[in-house]
Amino acid sequence: MTSIHIREASADDLKTIQALGKQTFYETFAPHNSEEQIQQYLKESFAEDKLTKELNNPHSQFFIAWEGENPVGYLKLNSGKAQTELQDDASLEIERIYVKSSYQGKKVGQLLYTKAWETAVEQKKKYLWLGVWEQNLRAVAFYKKNGFEEFDKHIFRMGSEEQTDLMMRKILDQSQIS
Repeated sequence: MTSIHIREASADDLKTIQALGKQTFYETFAPHNSEEQIQQYLKESFAEDKLTKELNNPHSQFFIAWEGENPVGYLKLNSGKAQTELQDDASLEIERIYVKSSYQGKKVGQLLYTKAWETAVEQKKKYLWLGVWEQNLRAVAFYKKNGFEEFDKHIFRMGSEEQTDLMMRKILDQSQIS
């Protein structure tokens, strides 16, 4: 495996993020949901106009992990009013860390998480937070390993089905932020 590099995405990366988002979401969640619900979610959540708005939102940032010219994962961060729930100016939300299944276990997720942490420190945030499906045990373990702790729960709608997400946060070391 060649080295993985991460770069910030722009509106020019719309198609790459759209394809990565659809593929990685499908790989992760299709085995646990109906095909109809998954396809509806992919159609709505990764629609070109929706992603264009997200990419152009000054309070959201996307980063793509590349192996050579091959995109293998991506990260979406939100601050301020772009955050899906807390909208706390002292926090940075990790809305998505998605990695192609063929690259899981190869430290791509860790590299993307490190980019999120570095961004939070650069922006002088007090904590990182995220929501993760309670049944995605691999992701829950990943976040716990990286120092996140559960602080609440919320409902994530997948079509007509309600699923529970664990809300997790990591308080940042203030000595690194100064």
